[in-house]
Amino acid sequence: MCWFTKLPPVLTFELSRFEFNQSLGQPEKIHNKLEFPQIIYIDRYMYRSKELIRSKRESIRKLKEEIKVLQQKLERYVKYGSGPARFPLPDMLKYVIEFASTKPASENSPSQRDSRVAPPLSSLHGPVSDQTSETSTNAESSSQDVERTFSSPEDSLLKSKIKPLASSRSSTETLAPPAPRTVTEEEMNFVKTCLQRWRSEIEQDIQDLKNCIESATRTIEQMYCDPLLRQVPYRLHAVLVHEGQANAGHYWAYIYNQPRQIWLKYNDISVTESSWEELERDSYGGLRNVSAYCLMYINDQLPHHHAESGPDESDQMLEELEALSAELKHYIQEDSWRLEQEVEEWEEEQSCKMPQMDSSTSSSPQAFSPSPEPSVASSHGARCLSSEHAVIAKEQTAQAIANTAQAYEKSGVEAALSELKEAEAKEPRPQESKLAEQSDQPPQVNEAEPAAQPNSEVSEVEIPSVGRILVRSDADGYDEEVMLSPAMQGVILAIAKARQTFDRDGSEAGLIKAFHEEYSRLYQLAKETPTSHSDPRLQHVLVYFFQNEAPKRVVERTLLEQFADKNLSYDERSIRIMKVAQAKLKEIGPEDMNMEEYKKWHEDYSLFRKVSVYLLTGLELYQKGKYQEALSYLVYAYQSNAALLTKGPLRGVKESVIALYRRKCLLELNAEAASLFETNDDPSVLEGISVMNELIIPCIHLIINNDISKDDLDAIEVMRNHWCSYLGQDIAENLQLCLGEFLPRLLDPSAEIIVLKEPPTIRPNSPYDLCSRFAAVMESMQGVSTVTVK
Repeated sequence: MCWFTKLPPVLTFELSRFEFNQSLGQPEKIHNKLEFPQIIYIDRYMYRSKELIRSKRESIRKLKEEIKVLQQKLERYVKYGSGPARFPLPDMLKYVIEFASTKPASENSPSQRDSRVAPPLSSLHGPVSDQTSETSTNAESSSQDVERTFSSPEDSLLKSKIKPLASSRSSTETLAPPAPRTVTEEEMNFVKTCLQRWRSEIEQDIQDLKNCIESATRTIEQMYCDPLLRQVPYRLHAVLVHEGQANAGHYWAYIYNQPRQIWLKYNDISVTESSWEELERDSYGGLRNVSAYCLMYINDQLPHHHAESGPDESDQMLEELEALSAELKHYIQEDSWRLEQEVEEWEEEQSCKMPQMDSSTSSSPQAFSPSPEPSVASSHGARCLSSEHAVIAKEQTAQAIANTAQAYEKSGVEAALSELKEAEAKEPRPQESKLAEQSDQPPQVNEAEPAAQPNSEVSEVEIPSVGRILVRSDADGYDEEVMLSPAMQGVILAIAKARQTFDRDGSEAGLIKAFHEEYSRLYQLAKETPTSHSDPRLQHVLVYFFQNEAPKRVVERTLLEQFADKNLSYDERSIRIMKVAQAKLKEIGPEDMNMEEYKKWHEDYSLFRKVSVYLLTGLELYQKGKYQEALSYLVYAYQSNAALLTKGPLRGVKESVIALYRRKCLLELNAEAASLFETNDDPSVLEGISVMNELIIPCIHLIINNDISKDDLDAIEVMRNHWCSYLGQDIAENLQLCLGEFLPRLLDPSAEIIVLKEPPTIRPNSPYDLCSRFAAVMESMQGVSTVTVK
C-alpha cells in the first residue's frame, strides 16, 4: 500500500472505456455505468492517517466476514430444501397451512359423497359410454355390461379416480384445490397452531438477519465519514466526455466555473451553461453510447486564482511550480517561450503598422531630413516591407523549396541547384517592387552605416574559411566565439555567396539561395569518406543528420534555425536574412513538425559530441600517464556510445577505439595496484585496494554485463590470474586479509550493485575547435609525442 505525504493540486482519473474484442478483432467501447461524486476526500490515502485507516480497514474486514456468515444463514431460509428445487421456508409453511385448511370437495356435494361409497354404474361409466361411437356393435355393449356387473366396488372406485383425469368433467371439479381426505377439528387446530408459530418465528429470524446485514453494510459505508478523514477535500472541476464508438465519435467537456458557481459545457466553439443533472446524464454512461473518459478534481482547500489574486497567491504558485518535476518544468518553460514569441510577433506587427501610417501622412522632404526620427521610421518601414514581402512570397517560397527538395531527392545536388536557378528565372517580379528595390535599398544601406558611426564602431574580423567581414560593435547578439564555429562560418559564407541574389531579388530570395548553398555544401561533406584523423560529423550537426538519414523536416528546420541565429547581426544584409528566417520559423506550427522527434535527434547529436569529448579527454590523459582519470572518461564514453549505436552504426563513434584504450588503462591500473599491494606499506596497500574497488572492479562489472569481446575477456582473465597468483605465495597476514576481502568481488562482480563515479563534466561546446582537437589527438596516438591542444 502506498501512502502520500504530499498531494498535487490536481488529480486526474482516466477511465478505461475501451477494450479489444478478440472475436471481432477490433476495439469496442465500454458503456457500463459509473457514478462519481462531486467531492472526494483523500485523507484515507495520507500517511498521517495511516494507523487510523488500518484500524478501520480491519473493522471493515471483520464486518464483511460477518455479513458473509449472515447471508449464508439467510440463504438457508430463503432457499430451503434438499433437492434441486428450493423455495423460501415461510412460503412452504404458508402453503401447508392452506392445504390443511382446505376442505374436501365431497363435503360441498352430497351426491358426490354418496358416490364415493356406492357409485352407480351410470354415473361412473356414463362419460365412457358418451365417448364411445354410436356405430359400436351390440356385442361390444353387452360385453361391457357383463364386465361392469362382475367388477368389484374397489375396481369401480379405482377406475372412477383414474378416468376423470382423461375425461372432460365440469369446471368446478377440475379447478378444485387438493385437500386432505379426512381431518378432525382437533388435528386441524394443532397443525395450524404449530405451522403459524413456526412461520412467525422464521419470518422474524429472516427479518433479524436482514436488519443485521443492512446495519453492517451501513456501518461500512459510513466508516470513512469520520470528521478526521474529511480534512482534504477535492472538488470535481472538469469532466471530459466522449459520444460514439471506439473508432469514431465526438468529444466535449464540462468545466466548473468557480466564480459563478455553475457548470459550463465546452462543445467545439460553443460554450453554454449547464447543470449537474445534464452532466450526470452525459457522463455516467449505461443509457446510451455517451460517457465520461476523464475526471479532474482540484484541491478544494487551495485558493482559487481569481482576478483579485494577491501577491501571496502568486508566491504560492511559484512555490508549486518549483515543486514540479523536471519534465513538467521544461514543458511549462517551453509553453511560456511560445507565448513570448507570439507576443513579440504581435508587437512587431503593431510596430510595422504605426510607421506606415506616419509615412503616409508625412511629406517627401521629411524622409531626407538629417534629424534622427526619420531614420528610425525608415528602419521600421524596411522591416515592415520585409514582413509584407515574406507574407506575399510565402506560398511561392514554399513551392520553390519543395520543388528543389524533390529534385535533390531524385537527381542530387546539381539538379537541385538547377531547379533553384530555373525558379529564380521564372519568378515574376512586379515592376514597381523592382524599381523600389533598385532605388530605395542602396540608399538605405548607405544611410544606415553613417548613422551608426557616431554611436558605434565598425571593426574588421577575420573568419576562417570566410575571410574578413565588417562587424558593428553594437551588433545585437554578436558572439565572437559562436561566429568562429564551423557551423556559423558555413552560414556566413553561404550568405556571402547569395549576395547577388539578395541585391537583385530581396531578402526572401537571398535566404533561399543561401539556404541551398549551405544545404548542398553540407550534403557533399556528409558523403565524404572519413579518415582516421577526421570526422565530418563533428563539423556540423547536419552532417550527422545526413549520414544517419534524419527526416527532411528535421534537417530543414535545423538549418533554418542557424540562419535565424541572432549572431548574424553583423551587417544589414545578414540582419534582413536573419529576420526572414525568424519569420519562417514562427510559421512552422505543431502540425508541421514533430517537436519530440526534433528534440530527440538533437539530443542524440549532443550525446555524440559528449562522447567525442570524453573520448578525446580520455586519450589525452592516457598519453600523459593519468590512467585513473582517463579510465573514467573512457568508460563513460563507451557506455553512452553503446546507447547511440543501438539506433544505428553511424550514431556514435567507432566502438573498438574506446574499447582498446579502456582495456589498456585497465591493465596499466591493475599493474600499478599490484605494485602498491606488494610494497606491504599500509598507505600504499590501501591505495592499491581503493583503485581496485573504485575503478577496476566496477569497470569489469560493466564490461561483463555488456556484449564482451574476446580481447576484453582475455584482459580480465590476465588481471584475475595476477591476483590469484598471490594465493600460492607466502605473504603477510594483513595482505592475506585484504586479498580475501576484494578477491571474491573481482572474481564475481555481478553479486552486488556497483556504481562507477562519473568524471568531471566537460562542456561539449568548448572554446577550441573540436574538429582540430580530434585531428591532433588521433594523429598523436600514432606517434610518440604527447599531444597539446591550444
